Amino acid sequence: MTSSHTDCHFCLQSLRGRKYALRGENAYCVPCYDSLYANPCQECKLPIECSSKDLAYKGRHWHEGCFRCAKCSRSLVEKPFAAKDEVLLCTECYSDEYSSKCFHCQKTIMPGSRKMEFQGSSWHESCFVCQYCQQPLGTKPLITKDNENYCVPCFEKQFAHHCYACKKVITSGGVAYHDQPWHKECFVCAVCNTQLSGQRFISKDEYPYCIDCFSKFHAKKCAACKKPIAALGGAKYISFEERQWHGECFSCTKCSVSLVGQEFLTRQDDILCHKCGSAS
Repeated sequence: MTSSHTDCHFCLQSLRGRKYALRGENAYCVPCYDSLYANPCQECKLPIECSSKDLAYKGRHWHEGCFRCAKCSRSLVEKPFAAKDEVLLCTECYSDEYSSKCFHCQKTIMPGSRKMEFQGSSWHESCFVCQYCQQPLGTKPLITKDNENYCVPCFEKQFAHHCYACKKVITSGGVAYHDQPWHKECFVCAVCNTQLSGQRFISKDEYPYCIDCFSKFHAKKCAACKKPIAALGGAKYISFEERQWHGECFSCTKCSVSLVGQEFLTRQDDILCHKCGSAS
């Protein structure tokens, strides 16, 4: 730069007809300006003279020719770049070294591009799609099966079970009864609608019943005490001519001796031990 400034502010030599540099309101001859204010190049450590382009990044300076990728040495002038531990790298080298790989295509997810993350893995946005309809999943709800991701409608269409009772999709959990899937909340006693999931129940004519309802409406009644004969736990009972007894109730009507495993006689509705029957 040439100007009407007369003398260098530092060495006081005349600037007439000479190039100079301004700093604030003061003019300096080129040698003085370079010695006083030129920034050292981060790469070559030489001063960046005022006749050279000074490229700066986060308080550090480079000659234009020194501003290169630390790995492949390609110029970074007017190019996108990234820094790692104060080392400058072109986007390709940075990606090779540090960027995530797409779980689907295994290619590098370039810095600045949108990355989707799910279950500890990363995807290109364009690769993070429903396995069935191939539409982007983005942040929509999804379901994973066999390491493949599906949007909810496609998963329900392809894989989901439908409840035998309400016919709606079972999205989680569920109960199997007679080889049919049920919602837990739909699997209820056929009489009182008590939920049976995780509870003991009895099946009759393909319908499930809670213990109380089965005992009340369907269980065999003891001919002696008239109480239900429990159907669970392998309860022992005696059956004779369409009548049933609890094991402990099957005794002689007259002397009350147990008839379990013994010979007995019948007289009308009575059952009698051999002794009492013979004496009558």
